[in-house]
Order: sequence, then C-alpha cells, then structure tokens
Amino acid sequence: MSEIRVLIVEDEVPIANDIANILEGIDYQVSGIAYNSDKALSELKYNCPDIVLLDINLEGEKDGIDIAHIIKSQYELPFIYLTSYGDKGTIERAKLTRPMGYIIKPFNETDLFSTLEIALYNYSQLHYPINFDMDKLNKKLLSKLTTKEFEILCDIYDGKTNQQLANKHFISRNTVKTHIKHLYDKLDVESRVEAITTLRTLLH
Repeated sequence: MSEIRVLIVEDEVPIANDIANILEGIDYQVSGIAYNSDKALSELKYNCPDIVLLDINLEGEKDGIDIAHIIKSQYELPFIYLTSYGDKGTIERAKLTRPMGYIIKPFNETDLFSTLEIALYNYSQLHYPINFDMDKLNKKLLSKLTTKEFEILCDIYDGKTNQQLANKHFISRNTVKTHIKHLYDKLDVESRVEAITTLRTLLH
C-alpha cells in the first residue's frame, strides 16, 4: 500500500462516495469511509491513514471537531475539515484543533486536490527532521538505503503522490511502488505514515 491513504469521515453517503471517486481519480487511496464518529475512531485505531478528510456534523456523541482533538492527541496525523459549516462559532472551535485545511461544501476536484497537496506539504514541514541526511539514517539501518530510495523517501515526506514521484524521477508508477516496497522493508514499516514517523525518530 504505497499510495497516500485518506480516511473519509462523512455522514452523507452520496457525498462520501463522490469524495472517494475523486480521490481515486487523483492518485490517492481511500483507506476507509466512516459515516459516524464511532466508525471514525475504529478506522483510526485499526486502519490508520496518512491524512483525514473530516466532516464536522456527524452522527453520534462526538462531532468532527471532537474527533480532531483525538487525532491531535493520539495519532499525530494531518487532517482537513470538509464541511458545510462556515459560521464564526464553528470556525473558532475548528481553529483550536489546528487543521491543515478547511473546505466549505460544495467543493470540486480542484479544491480537494490543491488542499490535500498543500496540507501534506505543510504538515511535513512542521515536522521536518533536524538532519535529513542519508548517511546518518543509513548508520541506523541494518539494510542501507540507496540514493534513489532516499530521494523517494524525501519526496514521500513532502507528500508527493506515486504519480508525482514517477513524473519527477522519470520512472513508471510500478517502479515507484517497487522502490517504496524496498523502503518499507528497510525501515520495517507498512505505510507512509509509519515511514514518516520512523524517519523522524531515527533522525532526531
């Protein structure tokens, strides 16, 4: 699973399906769809994504802002609000959770793609390792990364999709997936978010 994995938390089924279709068309993988807060918490615990698209108005005891506080305190993941609520009170509550973006419905593919791109990049910059150095990293790994693998790892950290990696490095998407698989094996991880967390730990 080398693609960027997105959890959709949205209680309106048609909208959730539209979001999923858009994501799959722009090189993202849907890790799960949660129609209520309980399902959202279950997905976070057992099927952790790389980023969360979070509606504010949800069925259940907790709304999207409550879920955001849990994401911040327990999972260290970027998230974006995608909501029809743009009133001052809601925005004031939402600001306190420090989201990576806030999209007002209705939205289109461009809105979603550009917000995801900026959110993933900004989040990586907030948590950038002090010394992003291949030699230092390789000293802590049993199997050393190649130069190309390290370059791709840096780009993954910046939030680039598989297609963007293929375009930048002039290789096919299948070759990108092969490099990422090797990266995961060497870092002993299974997802992008685990790779980024491990990288930060090793280089700080």
